[in-house]
Amino acid sequence: MINVGIIGVDFIGAVHIEALRRLPGVNVKAIASSNLERAEQNAKNLAIDEFYGDWRQLLKDEAIDVVHIATPNNQHFDQVKAAIAAGKHVMCEKPLTMNSKEAKEVFDDAESKGIIHGVNFNIRFYPLMHQLKEMISKGELGRIHTVSGSYQQDWLLLETDYNWRLESAKSGDSRAVADIGSHWMDLAEFVSGQKIDEVCADFKTIHPVRKKPLKEVETYSGKMLQPEDYADVEIDTEDYASVLLNFENGAGGVFTVSQCAAGRKNRAYLEIHGTKKSIAWDSELCNQLWVGSRESMNSLLLRDASLMHSESHKTVDYPGGHNEGFPDTFKQLYKDFYKDVALGSKSDSSTYATFKDGIRELQLTERIVESNEKRGWLKI
Repeated sequence: MINVGIIGVDFIGAVHIEALRRLPGVNVKAIASSNLERAEQNAKNLAIDEFYGDWRQLLKDEAIDVVHIATPNNQHFDQVKAAIAAGKHVMCEKPLTMNSKEAKEVFDDAESKGIIHGVNFNIRFYPLMHQLKEMISKGELGRIHTVSGSYQQDWLLLETDYNWRLESAKSGDSRAVADIGSHWMDLAEFVSGQKIDEVCADFKTIHPVRKKPLKEVETYSGKMLQPEDYADVEIDTEDYASVLLNFENGAGGVFTVSQCAAGRKNRAYLEIHGTKKSIAWDSELCNQLWVGSRESMNSLLLRDASLMHSESHKTVDYPGGHNEGFPDTFKQLYKDFYKDVALGSKSDSSTYATFKDGIRELQLTERIVESNEKRGWLKI
């Protein structure tokens, strides 16, 4: 049995726990939250016996083999460093740290101690994304010349919408690009097999001043507060961004991100054009892949292992027509990760993002922020 400790158990931490409970041989042993009272309440809600109000106490438990970190971004560095020092394998939410220098430091620490390490880029693990990766690697789209898309949400549409991610001291110099754009860039590079080589960015802050609740409000919950329950807060990170791209193989592209797109709940969209075929994929319709042709009918590939390349079968657990969605991506990611934990080393067949990928996404985000500031193209 592999014992797991979870640091941070709000929305995304609870998603980690649910996915881990679907894996054989994995036991969520304990959780740690921001204080003891909160930890106790979370433990009760999640039916977990052991809980801590201080994450350092969790790391002292020698029975815990793996630690998942699902806390605000500014806490990641210290928690990852301490988990590695305690000999725990680590799965960390993105971004890995607040900057690429810190990320390089924890990567070196993990490598020197033989720690299995991962970053929670779960969107890779929609089954049709593994199918697309194989289609591209086998040349079915031809030479890739354009990669475009978006990641759009509406959970910060209103000036009264508020979350710790709006505070740069906790989240970093970028918000929309770092939070959801990082997922899109990781996915684009993962499926295409090509690296982004150059960027040109434009940011917009739609609400320069927001209303911060003076009472606690959970992410994605309804807001039922009165005017006197808010305080004005100046916002210094982007609600929206557009980024032009050049890839190392000469392909061009563009992506947009927005957390103020009314009606778009959590929509990652990817379109790739090759010299033979095109594809389009929408995460809100995640079990279908549009395939475009010039000289024949367009087609829609439904997620069905019998219709997909054998290399993508590891991400499919249900027959065609039995849809697999967002929660399943976490399960598939952790299935891949815990296979390596059991082996004690990273296998060549593993496709989860590691700390090295975490460094990469931070480097991309940093150059995008700099590009917006300088108003021009920058090499990665």
